[in-house]
Amino acid sequence: MPTKGINAVQANEAKAPRVQDAKRARLPKAIRTMTVLMTGVMALSVWTSVPSRGAAVPKLDNIRVAIFVNTSKYKLDTAAATFSSAGGLQVGVRQPSGVVPMFQTSPSETVRFALDDYKPLLLETTDYMTALSALKRLKAMGASGLMTASGDPRGKLYQIAEGSYASAAEAKAAGDRWLKDATLAGLAGKSGNAGLIGPLHLETDTVYASKAEAVQAAQTFSASGVEAYAAMKQTGSAPGIYTVVVGAESDQTALNRAKAQAQQINGALSLRQTDAGAAYLLMRDDYTTAESASKPPATLYSVPVTGTKLWLSADAPTGIKLMERYNRSYRGSLEVSGFNNKLAVINELPFEQYLYAVVGAEMPSSWPAEALKSQAVAARTYALYQGFGFQIAHVVDSTLSQAYGGIGAEKPATIAAVDATSGEVAMYNGKVIETVFSSSAGGATADPKEIWGSNVDYLKTVQSPDESSEKGLYRWYRIVLPNGSVGYTREDLLDETNQTSMTGHPILRVNTDGAKVRPVPLVQDNVPVVDQASRGTLVVQLEKVSQSNEMSWVRGTYSSDELQTMMNGKVKVPGNGKISTLEVSQKGPSGRPTELLVNGQKLTVKYPDLFRSAFGGLPSTFFRIDETARMTIAGGDGEIRNRPAVTDSGAMYLIGGSGSAKELKDRNVFILNGDGELRAATKEPGFRFVGSGNGHGVGLSQYGARGLAELGYDYKYIMQYYYKDVTIVKE
Repeated sequence: MPTKGINAVQANEAKAPRVQDAKRARLPKAIRTMTVLMTGVMALSVWTSVPSRGAAVPKLDNIRVAIFVNTSKYKLDTAAATFSSAGGLQVGVRQPSGVVPMFQTSPSETVRFALDDYKPLLLETTDYMTALSALKRLKAMGASGLMTASGDPRGKLYQIAEGSYASAAEAKAAGDRWLKDATLAGLAGKSGNAGLIGPLHLETDTVYASKAEAVQAAQTFSASGVEAYAAMKQTGSAPGIYTVVVGAESDQTALNRAKAQAQQINGALSLRQTDAGAAYLLMRDDYTTAESASKPPATLYSVPVTGTKLWLSADAPTGIKLMERYNRSYRGSLEVSGFNNKLAVINELPFEQYLYAVVGAEMPSSWPAEALKSQAVAARTYALYQGFGFQIAHVVDSTLSQAYGGIGAEKPATIAAVDATSGEVAMYNGKVIETVFSSSAGGATADPKEIWGSNVDYLKTVQSPDESSEKGLYRWYRIVLPNGSVGYTREDLLDETNQTSMTGHPILRVNTDGAKVRPVPLVQDNVPVVDQASRGTLVVQLEKVSQSNEMSWVRGTYSSDELQTMMNGKVKVPGNGKISTLEVSQKGPSGRPTELLVNGQKLTVKYPDLFRSAFGGLPSTFFRIDETARMTIAGGDGEIRNRPAVTDSGAMYLIGGSGSAKELKDRNVFILNGDGELRAATKEPGFRFVGSGNGHGVGLSQYGARGLAELGYDYKYIMQYYYKDVTIVKE
């Protein structure tokens, strides 16, 4: 889903206020009366349009999708990239004039690529198990370890290196930092002094007929004590040749030392520094992904940081698999290069085939065909609007652009939706629009002004039929236990009793042992439960809501300290004291908050959508805040007081029927308001976010598109409903 911090299709919890202004919403009557459709049949007059002709529609034959890239807008790094294809890979060097072939792999053979840059050398050992333990330790600490092997007078020498760095100083600092770990230092036999692997090499004059011959020659050098590697060299438009290079040094002094050592062993050996204008691919035996020392290693090719673009293609219909990106397989070809001092992996493929996977990743293939078609047009338009948005790529494969999962995301229905709308895009005033979309608008789409602070003529708030995300989900009860605990329990764990509390609220009975009471209406194994109730326990029902989903959700209750921790580093909290109050002070056209007050002072954000990240990653900004400690109290002296005040309100006392006062110490407080409604409050400030929708909510709502399609509307209507006054244009 595109842009500006859009969430993936996930969500949670209870219903937020819905936009009811029919003049503003302009939703067809059929949707405003969806409850009628549950019991009856309504004839729909489905409006359609013929795509406009003659408009200047941008054309894109192939699209470049960044899988790994390092730019100012987007950073997703990998130290190495691992490829394979069922029919083998053709690997060449991409030149302006075309691709110069280098080598071809065997069917299903694994090859790996990393930059020929600076890396800390943490360990060298002839013992495989020691090297493996160090590699696992690095991974456990979140590092990108590499385990390679080369010949040595002592036998096979395993080396553990880490990461990818632009300079020797950066690599040295990183290595020393990793070796502060006692376990890793013990395995390495070092105390904070990392070695270095670098991109400086010496080349020989000999050309070898095959990879095997070059590998054998390098092993001969290594056995005599000269660090050497088989390599492929490609210059200009000439085909690649096999050769041997000496050394992998981090500075000129070390390279001169390696040269002197090599010539001392073999005085006739002619060595010169590698040609900076040539593409050198150093080859190492790579055990990083091998299962054991007895398994054949992959070949790791070290790619120059600049000047070389490798081009990987395959004939197999199953495409090319990339292990580091969830083992996904891709159509088209893959380009591997250094960009901004990091390894870049770009998937280049036919534009319409790219959309097969986008539609499949963005919308379930089981949804109505017209919804899928609307997603296809939106995705096509969005990609065209971006241009070359990421320097060497049009888009990225994440929701910063739109989700792209490769061949595995394609389904027959998503392919059919793309083919049925081939070439169609949405335009406004003769220009392709930015077709932003999100998972669920939560009942009403957002105006861009209340999300990003800017107006866009073709993006206005409308009502949206997003309720389908709640179909088939459990209902949850918010309950009060006899000990005063408050939380949510799933409906199948409770039975009705036909009894009510003194306040008139239903009393339910727990029907199983150890029934969990959760903070939100959703099973979350990584979130502590509020309490547990045994079979037969009677509880009071406060409300009944849908299980957390894309339409409705709940977050919290958060204490003042928890809220402060969430906000640290994201927004500046007004004042220096703890958070006593948090309230909505302004709303936008759809009802989404555009301004919040903390302790009575404005919470400053660059634009309102940042409220989501400020409060721990809320699904949307379509929320209300339940200040659980907020109450108005009539004191014994008849004076009205508001709690909590910005300053400490002090202790609370209750006066019983006997006239004696008792300090209230329980965390939860249950209050009857003037309307006779029971409210679960807290003594200390607490904050619940009760919201609706998932994502920024601007433009097309995916669940809304499903709802419209289920009502019989076609994809052109859906597009023109969510994007005001646009035309659907085909080349």
